[in-house]
Order: sequence, then structure tokens, then C-alpha cells
Amino acid sequence: MANLARFFLPFFLLTTGAAAEQAAVQPIPVKVVVITTFEVGADTGDVPGELQAWVEHDRLDTILPFPDGYHPLRMNDEGELAIVTGEGGSHAAASIMALGLDPRFDLTHAYWLVAAIAGGCPERVSLASAAWARWVVDGDLAYEIDAREIPKGWTTGYIPLGKDSPFEEPAKPQPGQVYALNQGLVDWAYNLTRATPLGDTPQLQAARSQFEGAAADRPPFVTLGDEVSASTFWHGRLMDAWAQRWVPYFTSGHGVFATTAMEDSGILQSLQFLSNAGRADWRRVMVLRTVSNYDEQPRGMDAAESLAMQRVGKYAAYRPSLETAYKVGHVVVNELLTHWNQYEKTVPQAGAATNP
Repeated sequence: MANLARFFLPFFLLTTGAAAEQAAVQPIPVKVVVITTFEVGADTGDVPGELQAWVEHDRLDTILPFPDGYHPLRMNDEGELAIVTGEGGSHAAASIMALGLDPRFDLTHAYWLVAAIAGGCPERVSLASAAWARWVVDGDLAYEIDAREIPKGWTTGYIPLGKDSPFEEPAKPQPGQVYALNQGLVDWAYNLTRATPLGDTPQLQAARSQFEGAAADRPPFVTLGDEVSASTFWHGRLMDAWAQRWVPYFTSGHGVFATTAMEDSGILQSLQFLSNAGRADWRRVMVLRTVSNYDEQPRGMDAAESLAMQRVGKYAAYRPSLETAYKVGHVVVNELLTHWNQYEKTVPQAGAATNP
């Protein structure tokens, strides 16, 4: 026993000393976390990804190493921090969890804003439009049969876990399948941003004119619209029809499908766990997705041909959707930072007075 004590005593003194030193360093209070999912090259000065506008316009000049995440963090002196999660649910979940557990930051009062691009349903949104989600529904948790082998009468080979056929009632979401965001906060953000001017261009008009859908040919606008989040990049009219049923099926008819993206179920799962642990506040989470491309093919083209054209940087509204994400998201971020004395302790809700 004495030998063991002699062995562990130096280790004990070393670790307790390190813990005391770490405890003496006050964590950085973060007011807003801007969540982006990819950057093309450098953070500034080249072809932009989702992060670049935030770095350049909000002067996120402080670079913080983040070896346990996907990409170095960026921050400014106003308390705004930006993260690039990496694409797909696994990257996103791991990066957000790593940030939430990082002892350098106090995130207990932080607002979390996903500001990223997405595919859009032409029935609900147009190119370069912005959709604030009240609901995010996971699209990966399912059984699947190849469409060439599905029974006659089925509209899809996707079957909810625990069910025998597509959209079998009653719906029974699995843990982590449905995320209901703070509707009061979402409605507040939407009301704050709904009149944000989003420019239209001849290029956008020409691209929109090739598609069918109630919203397909509208100039860019800000709306409320819900999301299917799946790491599989799906595409085509039949998949869009599946998504239009998948969201209301799992939300008891409350959700309306508008956008499809790859990361948000992973992001939101981590934020729920972090909130349970007291390291984040679930009531302060917002998801803003902007439409870089439609989720289905245009007239005169099949789904495979259309999918072959869907590549980052080549989407029909790639740059306009990046601009929309910043324009709309920045309105909310600026409001929170400018009036932090109000929003630090009180989460804004729709109908509450907005500062001039």
C-alpha cells in the first residue's frame, strides 16, 4: 500500500495543480454561436462557404484552435462565436458536443443559430429564400427497401422503424427523430426578419422558371418552414413527395416540409444533451436554412441527370443562398448582441416588443 501511495502521490499533485490552474481561468462568456457546416477553402478572401461572410462582416478575427472539432473556431470581442461543424450528422454532432464541453467557454446563456444552405421544396420555397424551422425531423432513422422491390401500392421504400408499411399509423417517433424548437423564439426571429430585402437577379429568375411548384417562381423571401435532416443527399420528385409526408407524419400534422439538409439532427441531438447537462439552453436554439437548390429535377430532366448537377459551388443559387443566410441571420444576431442586457436572461418570444 505504501508503494502505491508513493506511486500515485506525484500524479495526484500534478493533476490537482492542473485542475486548480484551469479553475483559475475564467471561461469566455459566449452570447451567440453561429453554426455553419462547411467552408470551401480559406476563411476569408476566396470562394466562400457558409462561414466566410460571418468572418468578414462581423470581424471574427480571433482564431481559436479546436483540435477536438472539425475546424478552428472564430470569435469577436462582442461575444459572437462561429463554428464549422463539417458536413453530415456525425461530424455535426461531434463538433457541437466538443464545443459544448470545451472548458474555455461559458455557453449557459448563448443563443445557437444554424445559418446554412439547404435543398428546398419548390411547393414551399424559392431559390435563395430563407426558412426558419419550427420542426426538424430526422430522415435517416428508418427501414428501407430498394424501390424496385417495394410492394404494389407503396409510394416509397422508406418505412418508419417499428412499422410494417410506409406512414403506418399511429406514428411513433424514435428518440432523436423529431425536434420541436422553441416556437415563440422561432416566431420572434421570423417576425424580426420577414421584411429583410433579398435581391433577385436574372440568373435566379431563369433558374426558377424551369421548375414546377407553388413557390418555385417567386423571388426570394423569408418564411417559416420545416426540415428533413438526413446524411443521405437524396434528390428527385418522388423523394420530395416522401419528405412532404414524412414531416407531418412525425409531427402530428403540425410540421410543413420546406428544406432538406444533412446536419441538423446531429446538431440538435448534441444541443439537447448539452442542455440536459446544464451546458446549453435548448430554449435558445434556432435553425435557419436558405435555399441553394431545389430538391428535385426541373422540367425535361430526370432525377439522375439533375443530381449530377448538384455539387457544392455549382448549385443554381449557391452564392445568393450564402448571402441570404448572412443577411437574415445577422438581423437576429445583431439584435441579440445590441440588446444583450435584455436577452441574456430573457428569451424573446413572438409578440414581445422588439427594440427599435
